[in-house]
Amino acid sequence: MHEHFDHTADLGIRATAPDLANLFVEMAHGLTSAMIDRPETILEAEHIALDLADGDRDFLLFDWLRAILHLYEERRFLGRRFEVTIDRDHLKADIWGEPVDADRHPLSHEVKAVTYHGLKIEQNAEGWLAEAIVDI
Repeated sequence: MHEHFDHTADLGIRATAPDLANLFVEMAHGLTSAMIDRPETILEAEHIALDLADGDRDFLLFDWLRAILHLYEERRFLGRRFEVTIDRDHLKADIWGEPVDADRHPLSHEVKAVTYHGLKIEQNAEGWLAEAIVDI
């Protein structure tokens, strides 16, 4: 599950999941739904593989979200399905989606950047919680 929350001139993304890999998937869906109004209209027409590494789990989340935003900014690519595996400080992901279609993918927010401010990952009794703030 993911949700958005207001943050002064920015937008927060919060997600919960039973495990770390699914937490990263939920945060990816949260970022996508912050960018466009109807993410369910994205087709799984293309595949992209990502491989990221960072010694800090919070920074790995930052790198993950920044990579998704980079795909949008540089290739106009939107992800629909995300499969993630995490092994300590290493993330491998397969993303299926398509280039932006202005008719089917109306812009919700112009996400300019992922920020370090408020970035966190916590394990709790129910599983995992993550938060990130994006500059809009």
